[in-house]
Amino acid sequence: MPDECTADSAAEPDRIVVIGATPLARRVCAAVAASGQRVQHLPAPDDRDLRRALAVRPAGVAVLVGDDLAALRHALAVRHVCGTVRIVVTVFDRTVGGQLRSLLGHCETVSPADLLAPTLAGLCVDPDALAVRTDGDGAVAVHRRDGRLVEAAWRPGAAARRRALWGRLRGQLQPHDADARLLLIGLLGIVGVLALDWLWLVGVLHTPASTAFLEASRVVAGVGPAAPHPGHPGYEVASGVAMLVTVGFTALLTAGIVDRLFGPRLVGVLGPRVLPRSGHVIVVGLGQVGLRLCQTLRRLGVPVVGVEREPTAPNLRLARSMGIPVVLAHGEDRAVLARLGLARARALAAVGSEELDNVAVAVAAHGVAADVRVVLRAGEDEAIAETRSLLPLGLTRDINRTSAAYVVAHLTARPGDAVPHHVVAAADCDYVGLPGHGLVARPVPAGDDCGHVPGGEHTAPVRATASGVNGARRVGARTS
Repeated sequence: MPDECTADSAAEPDRIVVIGATPLARRVCAAVAASGQRVQHLPAPDDRDLRRALAVRPAGVAVLVGDDLAALRHALAVRHVCGTVRIVVTVFDRTVGGQLRSLLGHCETVSPADLLAPTLAGLCVDPDALAVRTDGDGAVAVHRRDGRLVEAAWRPGAAARRRALWGRLRGQLQPHDADARLLLIGLLGIVGVLALDWLWLVGVLHTPASTAFLEASRVVAGVGPAAPHPGHPGYEVASGVAMLVTVGFTALLTAGIVDRLFGPRLVGVLGPRVLPRSGHVIVVGLGQVGLRLCQTLRRLGVPVVGVEREPTAPNLRLARSMGIPVVLAHGEDRAVLARLGLARARALAAVGSEELDNVAVAVAAHGVAADVRVVLRAGEDEAIAETRSLLPLGLTRDINRTSAAYVVAHLTARPGDAVPHHVVAAADCDYVGLPGHGLVARPVPAGDDCGHVPGGEHTAPVRATASGVNGARRVGARTS
């Protein structure tokens, strides 16, 4: 692999290169500058920009774009130009992230969704915890004790486990959508007719069990009793009525099956994708953060249901493969929240990418169940610059601030220093977990406008195309 960087003796150990025009890239740029290091921000570089920026090897390069393909392209280009520089790159897909780490070397992949999910999960399941995460030995909760953060083993309380179990059982018998109700009514009706006819034949007419099952099956199938029963007009009339009733149950069953076959099938009738009815967490917004939060809650043994308003959302297929029940609806609709059992839920998490939508969901949730715990994701919408203004609505965490704390800790670590392996988001500060040091506070300056993106607007993510970086809009590099 060619390395066009100059020798280490000519390196610039106090300079960081940030690539991307996302709010996270701007936040990291501002935080690195506030720490006293020089930062060179390339909002949308081409190959020539990268070569100029890496002509003298910097201390690190942060690739903070909003698309995995673009992140992959930029990371490969950086490593091609400079084979030894430290790279921190945001990647959602874990497979792509693993490949980058193994192929590039000196490369750390970061998923903001993975970073924030343990904090959001902890706020949902334990009012006293700052975060709950899983490791090889089980679940670990982070609590504040005597002014410092401590980690301890965690498991749901007995009452919470009972509520969750009862909620799953209720979900098996109380379908959410119409097609599931039709299917369940038809199935239970046919099974009920079969069982009653068999019991009558065995218990009253003393028919052998196998023969009784054959005759009962013929009744359910609509072809009548297997043999006449003289002297038992009651049974003959009952079996005739049963055949007529079974026609209706069969129609309902068929309609439910057809709807299940041709519908999205995001909620199951039986099994893990059945909608829980109590002790669950409602996650509104099945984007990257929402999907990771659902996964984390499921690993903790907490029932979860997702709410997504876009029928074509890319993560719906992933949620279905993971066994996560998802309802297609608007999370700010009070009728939807009431139907999902918000009053019996453990918490509601509004984690969509549009911050104002999350606020609307929180307001609707308080209108349905005023005492429910509400957790909000913030940090994307510049119309709300201060997350503490959202305190009356619920527990708010800034995804950009938390991600920036983790990324900056990686970028500014000196050779031989401990690098973070996880991060915990508190209300006013973030804490990075350093091996041998525990959780260390990592303050990030407020605001994400570093001044390098024209107008400070929320720039759309760079998309990878066939032309790669060369096809992207070129913006001149600036150094602060």
